[in-house]
Amino acid sequence: MASDRQPWAFPAAFDPPAALRNRHLQTLLPRLLPKRALARRTEVVNLPDGDFVELAWAEPAPRDPRAPIFLLFHGLEGSFDSPYARELLHQASTLGFRPLLMHFRGCGEAPNRLPRAYHSGDTADAYWLIGLLAQRYPHAEMVAAGVSLGANMLLKLVAEQGRDDLGLRGVIAINAPLDLAACADALDQGAARLYQRYLLGQLKRKVAMRMASAPFPLALTSRRLAALHTFWDYDDAVTAPLHGFTSASDYYRRASAGPLLGEIEVPTLILHASDDPFMPSDLLARIAVPSASTRVEVARHGGHVGYVERRDGHFSSWLSRRVGQQLLAWIPQRETTMRTAPHSALEDR
Repeated sequence: MASDRQPWAFPAAFDPPAALRNRHLQTLLPRLLPKRALARRTEVVNLPDGDFVELAWAEPAPRDPRAPIFLLFHGLEGSFDSPYARELLHQASTLGFRPLLMHFRGCGEAPNRLPRAYHSGDTADAYWLIGLLAQRYPHAEMVAAGVSLGANMLLKLVAEQGRDDLGLRGVIAINAPLDLAACADALDQGAARLYQRYLLGQLKRKVAMRMASAPFPLALTSRRLAALHTFWDYDDAVTAPLHGFTSASDYYRRASAGPLLGEIEVPTLILHASDDPFMPSDLLARIAVPSASTRVEVARHGGHVGYVERRDGHFSSWLSRRVGQQLLAWIPQRETTMRTAPHSALEDR
């Protein structure tokens, strides 16, 4: 187990029954189970460069403006409809938080305006949104969480900005690909190629739509796009030149959060699974020693953002339970009007 080899990592308390210990079953099962029912309110927020992001606010919302905020950043091609997003936002809502998810550019209901999209090291939009939320709710504490790509981005952001600049009470990073080059290699091996093929299909479909509907800044033909079969190929031909990197190697090096973990000042929880098929088994040996404010918990099983357990005879999310525990450790629930309002704001419209 990775935590045995790293003195700064702790074993996670996730211990699924033997039938649920397969890495691919853990990865896929949340996507096969019924989704958590959760109402949302969509807000379009314009960005300084003329583009926009869509925010999904979980409903019902707390009435008290002092209610703590839970801000979630999804993974590659994720959204409010991702199973983990529904679970985590629902958990935060039941604890009296004001939960919302920021869709990365182009991941909401509408395509983004500019040719650029988003990537694992693109911290600008998150930084801007955190500042906006702090202005709207000046008396509310805020916890930010990220999943996969969103987790790497968030860790990079807090390492670069420091504690005082962001004003976050805490950060939770779930299955972060802390060494992007090594993770791209892992996804091009064995059964993991199926995940790579699916994710690349999603990415290439968006690029193809952009190329067909508006001028595109890259010298990329439809045939060349279709021939990109690995993340190395795609990031070298699309992600890197579209976002100011010289190559995939340059992008992976500059966007990976792993080398920066020693610089984090914000209280941070990193959750990782040793059997994550998106990542190499020695991922934790490839990163910097985390700072004293960072706690790393490693589960032997869990797959990629799975962590499905059996409780009271039903499948349930250990991940949402662990995140809920951490939220209450940082911001204890208060017996005030901070509790969730009994009706949805959408009902007032």
